[in-house]
Amino acid sequence: MAGKKLIEKIAGELPSHYADRLGLGYAKSVNQEHKKTNGQFFTPAEIAGLMGTFAESGESYLRILDPGCGTAILTCALIESLLRKNNKLKDVDLTVYETDNALIPYTNESLEYLKSWLKEKNIELKISIHSNDFILENADCLTDTGNLFSQTIDPFDIIVSNPPYFKLPIDDKRAVAAKAVVNGHPNIYAIFMAISARLLKENGQLIFITPRSYASGSYFKLFREYFFKIIEIDKVHLFVSRKDTFNRDKVLQETVIIKGTRKEKTNPKHKVNVYSSHGLKDIDSPIIKSFALKELIDLNSNEKILYLPTSDSDEAILNVFKNWNGNLNKYNIQISTGPVVAFRSKDHIHDTNQNGTEFLAPLFWLHNVKQMILEWPMPKPDKGQYVRIQVESKSILIPNKNYVLLRRFSSKDDKSRLVAAPYFCNFIEVEYIGVENKVNYIYRPKGHLERNEVVGLCALLNSSLFDSYFRIFNGNVNVSATELREIPLPPLETIKEIGNSVILANDFSVDNANKIVSELFEFTPAII
Repeated sequence: MAGKKLIEKIAGELPSHYADRLGLGYAKSVNQEHKKTNGQFFTPAEIAGLMGTFAESGESYLRILDPGCGTAILTCALIESLLRKNNKLKDVDLTVYETDNALIPYTNESLEYLKSWLKEKNIELKISIHSNDFILENADCLTDTGNLFSQTIDPFDIIVSNPPYFKLPIDDKRAVAAKAVVNGHPNIYAIFMAISARLLKENGQLIFITPRSYASGSYFKLFREYFFKIIEIDKVHLFVSRKDTFNRDKVLQETVIIKGTRKEKTNPKHKVNVYSSHGLKDIDSPIIKSFALKELIDLNSNEKILYLPTSDSDEAILNVFKNWNGNLNKYNIQISTGPVVAFRSKDHIHDTNQNGTEFLAPLFWLHNVKQMILEWPMPKPDKGQYVRIQVESKSILIPNKNYVLLRRFSSKDDKSRLVAAPYFCNFIEVEYIGVENKVNYIYRPKGHLERNEVVGLCALLNSSLFDSYFRIFNGNVNVSATELREIPLPPLETIKEIGNSVILANDFSVDNANKIVSELFEFTPAII
């Protein structure tokens, strides 16, 4: 292969450095669309080196798996690190998976160099390269009927991976095969993690770098229930920057490295170290916090959300929320997603109020919802301001009463993830209103939200306190109704007190609302 021959070995270079150069060479030979289709984001050498240091072993023989190996930089960095700490290592049995046929020659080149490098150190490396699909070949192990030990692959001591990242359709054969850990539209990386957890020996180690989106949300709930039941977290390294970690592949993701150990029963008191760095430049000087496992994930809770606090202020914020035992359900308050799906409802949506308000309901879109204020009408192309009130449209309208409207999505550059606006029934004289599908609405099913409850909830949701709490577990730009149902709230009387303070001040600005919340809970924006 002509491209491969251009990447000559440098005398004495580490296998991980050669693998990195091979990866850069391959990346230049394919377009961005090819990498996106295959979910390929090659691991930078700095991250591979860090992940390698997470492994611990004093054994002379190891079975290692890299289920999405690329040019095998993670495998190389892992073995290099093990050699620095373990002079007993003599034999390595390595299994790797790579399905991109164009990439496999680079994989071979990298692993052959690793093998010769190890041979010089009197260490034998046995290599098995699989070009078939990792999920389809191993998904049987996720089910209770699947017998791992009847399969051709024996359990592994260490599994290391930077798996592909992309969403699968619900009917994709890989999603169907992994239905035990799939809910809705799964991301393929979580299936890689779940299967890998099952392929580990007892006390075997798993080291993965992925997006952090699995930490919360309904799509990953089954995964969290399965994965954290058998994997005890040891270390987490969180990269705060969305741009820096995989910048050469133009990836905008909050990424996290997780190192865990396969356990028959996890220990809630087990100590977990949480590291955080902005990106690659400060990767060797991270902020380090230590927590008991139960402080990061409550395996007895309904959602099993994984919290990732990275600072003293994050820890203090978590403690504030842990002292609250209220939530929306306890206060007879519900949250739902706006029922107006624009492309399905286009026959009912109108730009102007031609027939009077008695026939048309206002339609509130994402762009109408601002912090502490609802701006409507706000005409935009293809964003009609009204929904016709008629028999055919009744199912997509909701009664005109008091609500909190909350954006379901925020832009990656938004300062706040939570953007909530109050809506009062006297806003417009109509029987119904329309709420578009990218907006959540909070309401009291049987009855009315009081004005001070609406304002108090808005002030809380828009506050720096809540935004910081939300970011501790949510690595997405979407705000799910499921997560908001689970968020602890202060007593209802306190929520009303906050609302009354905002109303009496006659100042509905975000700054004033945030000031009231911060002072009440003894937090200042500077601390947060």
